Amino acid sequence: MGSRRLRLGVNIDHVATIRNARGGPHPDPVRAARMAAAAGADGITAHLREDRRHISDGDIQRLMEQIDLPLNFEMAATEEMLEIALRHKPHAACIVPERREERTTENGLDVAGTNMDLKGYAGRLLDAGIRVSLFIDPDIRQIDAAHEVGAPVVEIHTGTYCEAAAGSARDAELERIEMAAGRATELGIECHAGHGLSFGMVGPIAAIPDMMELNIGHFLIGEAIFGGLESAIIRMRALMDNARAAANGARSA
Repeated sequence: MGSRRLRLGVNIDHVATIRNARGGPHPDPVRAARMAAAAGADGITAHLREDRRHISDGDIQRLMEQIDLPLNFEMAATEEMLEIALRHKPHAACIVPERREERTTENGLDVAGTNMDLKGYAGRLLDAGIRVSLFIDPDIRQIDAAHEVGAPVVEIHTGTYCEAAAGSARDAELERIEMAAGRATELGIECHAGHGLSFGMVGPIAAIPDMMELNIGHFLIGEAIFGGLESAIIRMRALMDNARAAANGARSA
């Protein structure tokens, strides 16, 4: 698994956040998606929230029409979002928890404890040819539950790892992520990760051999203010590649 190139998905939500703060068409998240593609991104991620606080329905339409990269459509498990996904048929749909009072997605989806029919919900997306992923915390119970749902992909929430103090607390969170990724691989589930990853935090996650894709947004958009989006993505891409290469070399030695 570890010899495969680690993919980078760029989340453009917060380009739309800036646009919506002022109104009007600028800055355009679709333009940001084009720039991300030119800088080496492997995919584009966009979260259409129920309250439309950043990405809009029109953004999704334009992304499907104008961007050649695969679109990862983040969505709550609602009938409204299911209808939108089935209409546009993006490459992937990542089902995430969503609470209107939160500023960003704060935790993973509780697949093991939910009373929702996620298996039936995911099945409708899969039947339409849309790859389904579940955004979950690095917990073996959640990985096993995702397998029962039939999800071919999980995305591990890395927020707790990124926010943990350096030392034993962060090391423990990294170990949880590694164990969850390993369990996913055992079950034939492709493992992705995202949330809070920065230049300083991405290396250990990229080095995990079972990790196939990282989705990064807020940090890259923030860095773009100071040095440009292309520069931020190129640097992130290089850090990911270097960490993966070093890990592969260490395992081969």
